[in-house]
Formats: sequence, structure tokens, C-alpha cells
Amino acid sequence: MVRDHILRYLATDGEDGFIHNGAPTLLLTTRGRRSHQLRRTALIFGRHNGDYLVVGSRGGAPKHPLWVENLLVDPKVTIQIRDTVTPAHARLAVESERPEYWKIMTKIWPAYDEYQQKTERLIPVIVLSTIDDID
Repeated sequence: MVRDHILRYLATDGEDGFIHNGAPTLLLTTRGRRSHQLRRTALIFGRHNGDYLVVGSRGGAPKHPLWVENLLVDPKVTIQIRDTVTPAHARLAVESERPEYWKIMTKIWPAYDEYQQKTERLIPVIVLSTIDDID
């Protein structure tokens, strides 16, 4: 299902797939921490002061999604929003930021609260700053 979403998004420059299940999505490309191959996933996103926010929920599974593990090793990523691909730097939201960012994201996708209740791990919020924003 995720693969089909990504393929539709790519084939239509986001015309089909930018809004998915009522939420805005972007494509995040990370480099595999072991394979060093590029890996792409579709994620719901929010915004805060020019940054993009995504959540490493994995539906409340006990472990982080692989894309989170990848960006922890190599924070240089790219994001695609509709037809625009932009290099970005990824980082985990720090403890003082997380409550505000979590609220932004649960407003977009309320199920994140349910996912957090299903797991003992703290589901991370990832901040994606476009390279232009961090120079």
C-alpha cells in the first residue's frame, strides 16, 4: 500500500498522493544505514516556522521505523512536496519542542495519540529543515 502511494505520488508529481487519507504527505528519502542505498517513504507532515515535521510512529510498534534509524545515522535527506524536491537536514525534536510539535501533528492525524498509547517508546517527532533554512 505504501509502495503504491509512493509510485502514484512520483508518477503524478504529487497530484495523486499529496493528500492521502485526508492528510498532506511528503516523500522522504534517507540513506540506508547499512546498505547506503537511498530509501523513500511517504509521510504525513506538518509545519512549524518554516520547518517540516514528521512522526516516526510505525503505528505504535515497539521499534522505530527504519527510516528514523537511517536518519539518525545520516541526517542529510531529501523531501519531495508535490513536484519540488529539496535537500534537508533531519533531527529529532528536543524535549522542550516535542509537546508543541506533537500537538501540531495530532491535530493533522489524531491517531498518533493512539499509537503512543500502544507503545512504551517515546514516538519521535522529526524536524526537517531545508538546507536553505540552515545555512
